[in-house]
Amino acid sequence: MPKGNAEMNLQHLKYMVEVEKVGSITKAAANLFMGQPNLSKAIKEVENEVGIPIFKRSAKGVIPTEKGAEFLEYARAILVQLDKIEGLYKPETTNRISFSIAVPRASYITHAFTGFVAKLDPAKQLELDFRETNSVEAIGNVADSTYNMAIIRYENTYEEYFLSMLNEKSLKHEPVLDFEYRLLVSSESPLAQYDTVPFNVLDSMTEIIHGDQAVPYLSAAYTRKNTEAGSRRIYVYERGSQFDLLRGVPSTYMWVSPMPQGMTGSMGLIEKKCTGVSKVFKDLLVYSSSYRFNEIDTAFLDELYRVRDEISADNG
Repeated sequence: MPKGNAEMNLQHLKYMVEVEKVGSITKAAANLFMGQPNLSKAIKEVENEVGIPIFKRSAKGVIPTEKGAEFLEYARAILVQLDKIEGLYKPETTNRISFSIAVPRASYITHAFTGFVAKLDPAKQLELDFRETNSVEAIGNVADSTYNMAIIRYENTYEEYFLSMLNEKSLKHEPVLDFEYRLLVSSESPLAQYDTVPFNVLDSMTEIIHGDQAVPYLSAAYTRKNTEAGSRRIYVYERGSQFDLLRGVPSTYMWVSPMPQGMTGSMGLIEKKCTGVSKVFKDLLVYSSSYRFNEIDTAFLDELYRVRDEISADNG
């Protein structure tokens, strides 16, 4: 591999990650409090060191090359691990609470996160990262150490696929919740009269579907199968707007994972089982085999399992 005049170091990695983050050498140099020529020189030294071009210019600014993106993934992982090592052995004098998790779009998880945050020490600074995304991205977030933990969701049919992916990336997993999707409707909905809603009744109703395909609240296959029940659909991106529609338009419904009764009741909404829906879905907690839960992680997990047990009792 070609060698330049200077050897790559951790500072170089920080430079490269900052350039990728802002998409501009000039902006990155300003953020790093250094001159643009010096940053350009450092980038060239690293490229000579590893023997590949890491960045290229585009209409959007400076972006990674294909090989550069791979290099930057490793660079970010190294810097994250370095931060963790430093934090592990620093004296416990910090006044900051840090926490990160990637999750599916699920109200019971959001409810648990809210309860967790409410119990944190108000005297301490907070740096909490709660990201809603799909299972494949969540696994990648944990594998590259961007996030400490994730909760992934999949239909039982795909269990072998996801467990194989976790094993390949040396990630541990623990069960959180097994469930079947329910209908979420207004307490004034025509569907409220049923103990179990007949599937064909949905033909005359309007389905609300989350519009962000990057954060699916159902698997694509499941959505396609069940939206065949009718052709009336509203795609909505924001959770609050979804609930407003359900409350204000009683002829609408959504497919959801189980929610705490106290949460649905306060919004004037109710859950209903539906005939013909028998697929079981799983939520798993995922984390690196080298990761050790700290006190803050444990506090969140305690609240998560408390809410999980609450909805299990409600739906038992």
